[in-house]
Amino acid sequence: MRLVRTCWLVVVALALATPVSPALAEVIRVATYNVENYLDQPTETRARVKSPEAKAKIRESIKAMNPDVIALEEMGDTSALLELQAALRAEGQDFPHWELVRGFDTNIHVAVLSKLPVVVRRPHTNDSFLLDGRRFLVKRGFLEVELRAGTNFTFTLLAAHLKSRLPAADADEAEERLGEARVLRGLVETRLAREPDAMLVVLGDFNADKNSATLKELIGRGRRKLVDTRPTERNGDTARPEPPYYEPRDAAWTYFYGKDDSYSRIDYILVSPALQRHWLAEETFIPVIPNWGLGSDHRPVVAGFETREK
Repeated sequence: MRLVRTCWLVVVALALATPVSPALAEVIRVATYNVENYLDQPTETRARVKSPEAKAKIRESIKAMNPDVIALEEMGDTSALLELQAALRAEGQDFPHWELVRGFDTNIHVAVLSKLPVVVRRPHTNDSFLLDGRRFLVKRGFLEVELRAGTNFTFTLLAAHLKSRLPAADADEAEERLGEARVLRGLVETRLAREPDAMLVVLGDFNADKNSATLKELIGRGRRKLVDTRPTERNGDTARPEPPYYEPRDAAWTYFYGKDDSYSRIDYILVSPALQRHWLAEETFIPVIPNWGLGSDHRPVVAGFETREK
């Protein structure tokens, strides 16, 4: 009996000492972050490269979230992405997998860094839409990858950076943004019509308020309606507002517009009904970083998910 007990204790000790593979983690975090012109060399329309101080603050914000995968908007070329990847690795955050999509805008791009393996890549770089009888290209394309977080847990990430709020010479900026949103929603509709239980996360800088036509288009309606995870600061605010059908009064803003001295929420993480069943609200937040604005005019957002079946 003593020998059996000793062997059992050895087995338990070995199990506790064995590290868990990231690919088999029971909880994963998915983030998005507009890193505001993360350039390592000037471009045609953007002359300023990212300073070492700004890059350090970007890494600090990423480490505070500890994501397993992060979508990045306003990323420079591949060399800038790989520089960020190497700098994060040197500081203990290793994202061995990456993807970068080049769209019509040749200055800034949408990218992904991931600790999880990428099993499928579907870049969307040439999508277009009609507006007032003219055809427009989606300026920064859409990044689509399938990621494996466990033996039986694979999900699709669709990252986007929709048309900015700056006036455009060739079209109304809000209408152009809505046109891009319709193309993105079309990708979601096609996938969910074919595979209703697909686990999708649609995220990025949508440049849209909650009640805008753009966000309503992306969320959709009915059985294929996406869910807004609404990350907020972990600052102790839990009280419900009056009237109760309003959103809570905790801090959910993600963007500061210096010209108007205004704060707004324009960065989102939306999930499909199937992925909502795995969503962990307590693992969904905005990191509170001192001097966050040194890194970007946006704050990152992150949502957590449980990979086990519920």
